[in-house]
Amino acid sequence: MSEADPIRVLIVDDHSMVRTGLATFIRIKPDLELVGEARDGQQALRLCEQLQPDVILMDLVMPRMDGVAATQAIRQRWPAVQILALTSFKDKDMVQDALRAGAIGYLLKDVSVDELADAIRAAYAGRPTLAPEAAQALIEVARTADEGPALGHDLTPRERQVLALMVEGLNNPQIGERLVISVTTVRSHVSNIFSKLGVSNRAEAITLALRNEIVP
Repeated sequence: MSEADPIRVLIVDDHSMVRTGLATFIRIKPDLELVGEARDGQQALRLCEQLQPDVILMDLVMPRMDGVAATQAIRQRWPAVQILALTSFKDKDMVQDALRAGAIGYLLKDVSVDELADAIRAAYAGRPTLAPEAAQALIEVARTADEGPALGHDLTPRERQVLALMVEGLNNPQIGERLVISVTTVRSHVSNIFSKLGVSNRAEAITLALRNEIVP
């Protein structure tokens, strides 16, 4: 990304005051560009097709189509678009639903301007960001579900290597280069890791890996 190529951001929230506040914040950041605003999930899908944003700030509780359903639909149709859940709710089921739908991050609306800007930049680069409350919710879910062997006990040595590099923030091509394996092989390892940890995306996998000390 260059100064002439800012990150294109779409805001999705049913409250006009929230959209106005987020829009004001985005406009003062030179590396961010506001390309549109939507008041619900259905409008978000239409604008996503028209505008092709890089990152979407997605509210979760909205009329007509909620943020989880919209996130899933957008990620299926436009997998290159990254979605940050931005909500007032830290319920563990909502955190899980949003991440499983394909959100790369989960933030609360009391996040600071700089933290939100950093999260948008991280999402654009493919790196997850979780509010501490969201991470804690995932930990509680893991503790409740984990009544058998330690989480990650069935990961192979290579899968642990891949997971460790995911924690470092490397994407699939970078992991392949580091381990001298093909991107296809990396994807296979990542898929196996998700399956064994019971997660559906990198954000969940990284959080569980760190909190459960699966990798250093």
